[in-house]
Amino acid sequence: MTRRGFTIVELIITITIMGILLTLAVVNVNATQAKARDDERKTDITSIANNLETFYTTATDTSTVLGRYPSLGLNASLSSLTTNLRDADTKAFMAPGITDPMVSFIASTNTGTAKSIQTSAGVLPQPTKDQYVYQPIKSDGSVCASGALDCRKFNLFYRLESDNTVYVVTSKNQ
Repeated sequence: MTRRGFTIVELIITITIMGILLTLAVVNVNATQAKARDDERKTDITSIANNLETFYTTATDTSTVLGRYPSLGLNASLSSLTTNLRDADTKAFMAPGITDPMVSFIASTNTGTAKSIQTSAGVLPQPTKDQYVYQPIKSDGSVCASGALDCRKFNLFYRLESDNTVYVVTSKNQ
């Protein structure tokens, strides 16, 4: 009499192979999702930088001072963002998964004029994957306080999820 069916060894091997394949699929899906969120972060930062450059050349409806960037007051409220960067999409100020731009788009808290404050290692606070840090810089190298009109350049810092590295986008007018 011949027996039909699978042996226990065959079943264990099959289950093990399926488990390995499932693990590989889950890891690949997570990496793909992280890359998609990183792409969204890069798009957000590019959009914010372009809107800041537009501010530099056209100012706002209430200000005619050209050739400067917004001070730290830009981060004061959502209305401040939309008033100063009138063509900006508020979604660009929200990192993936964040629903409040005031939580995601934050101001630099650096003081002093040391060049190190303008580096990805020296910026304070250090951006997380859920935050973008705006750092307007005066001509003397210090951070522009709220209401300052001498903001000659800016740095935008962001962190990618896939490699956990802080990147910086600088203004075109350095």
